[in-house]
Amino acid sequence: MSRVYDALRKGQDEIFHVVLPPPVNEAAVPAEPAVPKTAAVSQAAEPVPTISHFVTRNAPPKTAPNRILPLLNQHFGLHTNPFNLTPDPEFLYLTPQYREALAGLTYAIMGRKGFAVLIGNTGTGKTTLLARVLQHLPVTRIQSSLIVNPTLTTSEFLEAALLDFGLRYVPSSKAQRMATLRALLLKGRQEGKVSALIVDEAHKLSLELLEEIRLLGNFDYGGEKLLQIVLIGQGELDNLLGREDLRQFKQRVAVRLSIEPCAEPDVEQYIRYRWTKAGGAELLPFSAEVIHRIAQASQGIPRVINLICDTALMQAFGEGSVSVHIRHVAAACKDLRLFEPSLRQNTPVVAPLSASTPAYLPSPISALERYSAPNGKPSLLTRFACKLGLGHKVETA
Repeated sequence: MSRVYDALRKGQDEIFHVVLPPPVNEAAVPAEPAVPKTAAVSQAAEPVPTISHFVTRNAPPKTAPNRILPLLNQHFGLHTNPFNLTPDPEFLYLTPQYREALAGLTYAIMGRKGFAVLIGNTGTGKTTLLARVLQHLPVTRIQSSLIVNPTLTTSEFLEAALLDFGLRYVPSSKAQRMATLRALLLKGRQEGKVSALIVDEAHKLSLELLEEIRLLGNFDYGGEKLLQIVLIGQGELDNLLGREDLRQFKQRVAVRLSIEPCAEPDVEQYIRYRWTKAGGAELLPFSAEVIHRIAQASQGIPRVINLICDTALMQAFGEGSVSVHIRHVAAACKDLRLFEPSLRQNTPVVAPLSASTPAYLPSPISALERYSAPNGKPSLLTRFACKLGLGHKVETA
């Protein structure tokens, strides 16, 4: 990494270079004649040069690439970081399972199904998928409240939900808060809006809070659920909902979905999509062998793919290379404290898939199992995704 830091320091010097005037020998400069007071009044005083004055005069034009793009992005011809860890729905690569999950969440919310659950292991892109769902739904048809930190008391949870719905004043008593929430839901229904409460990191919910959320699902009017509740969490959420004392909650879940790590063919398409989305050329700096090593080291987890690719690009940039080689991936894995692919022993890896190999690993929750159609027909949510424009047209038998 030392070469990376040296390159960055060199680049900073080029960007923020300051050209100062040569030192002046005051003894060699003749004294200027005194200016009459009348002339001094009529002439504007010349401003004294400052450091910022010389930086502005000698800086490159504002349109110069090195003043707009970070050094690494400029080196690879990008306009933004393609492997940023911050969830960005614009960079979500929709594999078939992600398309179905997106369609399933849309169907659960807009269809007023009450409760929906999305399960995915850490780093599989649940939050990014959630952001895409909220971006995809029409703002004139939905009002939503998002809880990103559910480690709250029941009172704090209800307060946070009301605040994120846009209320400025939240009553102090629970009875008044419940009445305020019901009034908000009824008003939204009159305006033709669907109200959704979305809880991220739901595997951290306490049993007491889960029971409170179940009771919030009792709001209905005219045979319709007034509040659609979506729980998004890791595999522990599935274990939590499987408890005997939560069987009433489990029976209310109308839509259950899951997302899994990417298969190796999807890893290549994932990298290519993000690279071109960031302004990169069609020709990737990652060879097929390098992508295979990335898929092995990351186990197909999108967040880990981003970490390895970003760090490997830094390694290549430090060497002045425009291609990522296997040694860069190995150095990235070492920096990230990951096992190097070549050193993995007795550890299952993502292998290239043949035509007879299933595209995805078995899920702890069979995604859309209840909606699967017999005789190889596309599932209900697959057809629904096509109607939403999220997939290709599917021919049915």
